[in-house]
Amino acid sequence: MLQIHCPWCGPRAELEFTCGGEGGIARPLDTASLSDAQWGDYVFMRKNPKGVHHEQWRHSSGCGRWFNALRDTVNYRIHATWRIGEPMPVAEGHAGAAARSAA
Repeated sequence: MLQIHCPWCGPRAELEFTCGGEGGIARPLDTASLSDAQWGDYVFMRKNPKGVHHEQWRHSSGCGRWFNALRDTVNYRIHATWRIGEPMPVAEGHAGAAARSAA
């Protein structure tokens, strides 16, 4: 079974977590000024890359907190986890991918 490192609780079984999708997406500040197309892009459009990807996860059966993860969508390996609001760590051997995911 895969173990995921919660930034607050430490390593736990994968079954305790829920994936929240792509991470690092900021809510628009002035939502009233968005067109329907712009609002639809914010709500529905997500990247679906093959390889290292920035995601948000929730420790749903533990502390209940949300955190960020850098996960490879090919082999499911999690390269790094960090608290929301903290800078993304540079995962060993994946500095370029981390920079692309943050953009």
